[in-house]
Amino acid sequence: MTLTKADLIQKVYQVHDLTKVQAADAVEAFLKISKDCLQSSDDLLVSGFGKFKVKQKKSRRGRNPQTGKELILDARKVVTFKPSGILRNRINS
Repeated sequence: MTLTKADLIQKVYQVHDLTKVQAADAVEAFLKISKDCLQSSDDLLVSGFGKFKVKQKKSRRGRNPQTGKELILDARKVVTFKPSGILRNRINS
């Protein structure tokens, strides 16, 4: 099952005593704060859920799978996620 932003807003609306507009604003605010945190290369720790971290990847050799031609992939930043022990235990039980 895929959880979309609309699904998330609906869940917040159902669980909390908020209007749909307030639920949408709350979800949008959380996502904006999360994006801003990660764009500034800070870690995002959601207690009981996990940690999002920005890592720097070096440039490396690669190849185009269609042509087989080698090329250099640029250095870039990637976001990684490490689940908390609580989440890991809930998934595995």
